[in-house]
Amino acid sequence: MLRTLPRPVRWSLAGILTATLAFVWFAGWMGEWQQRLVIARARGDAHQDSLWLPYYRVTVDARAVEGVANNLSGLTFSTTTGTLFAAINRPPALVELTTGGNLLRRIPLAGGQDVESITYAGGDRFFVLDEATSRLHAVRIGAHTREIDLAALPSVDLDAPMFGNFGFEGLSWDQRNGILFTAQEMLPARVLAISGLESALAGAVRGITVTEWRPKLLAGHSAVDLTSVTVHDPTGTILLLSHMSESLTEFSPAGEPVSMMSLRGGNHGLTALIPQAEGVAVGGDGAIYIVSEPNLFYRFERQQRAPWMTAE
Repeated sequence: MLRTLPRPVRWSLAGILTATLAFVWFAGWMGEWQQRLVIARARGDAHQDSLWLPYYRVTVDARAVEGVANNLSGLTFSTTTGTLFAAINRPPALVELTTGGNLLRRIPLAGGQDVESITYAGGDRFFVLDEATSRLHAVRIGAHTREIDLAALPSVDLDAPMFGNFGFEGLSWDQRNGILFTAQEMLPARVLAISGLESALAGAVRGITVTEWRPKLLAGHSAVDLTSVTVHDPTGTILLLSHMSESLTEFSPAGEPVSMMSLRGGNHGLTALIPQAEGVAVGGDGAIYIVSEPNLFYRFERQQRAPWMTAE
């Protein structure tokens, strides 16, 4: 379609897009430094009631997931099975992984177009989000589930962003408060909190309520883009993953920045940069898992125990 426009118009549109992306990158870079200053002044006991990312070191570094060739995306941890579930956007599918990054099974998603995100919601319940349609689906995954037809399941339609490929990617269910958090990647990068979801899925007339969750910083979440969000239920803290800013940031539920993890090589024991971080999840023992496209798997473990960590 763009090729049919006059050349000066195409150049103008390209210039506007380039300038916009440059501004977004610069704002994210400035915000990251502001965020680092705030975290550096944080109270000394913050590591007791948070994940406290500086304590984490990589124990599985860039392991290629055998059986997954490309498009490994959103990630979540199931306390029911003790395993991880990830989304593959093309062709749409879900995969179950061990906490070591080994493939257990692949579940094709009929009726999906660009499934980027998945979150565990208790028992055998999950939510998956299709970025192409901005549609959220409630699914059940049992021990014998081999295929899922999204068109046959309860779903709700979220408002589609202006730019289709910069849509909703991250997804996390806050089990303590019954709120679903979702991250929009760019233009604008933001985090939305959705309440009333289960009533809406059951057919309630009033439907859902959507509000924007914002960190208490002038620069907002302080990232160029957002590729994943996850809520750590034991502490209530919120993790935001950014591919372009090459960072994982922890916030308190009220929005105060708590700690950061750089995804660049040489930090936290990483041998090289995590190239395209797409999904993050936290296990029951506090281990942090990250997946990156096309098919890389990372596990980070906390080097000091905290009061919220599960007993061995």
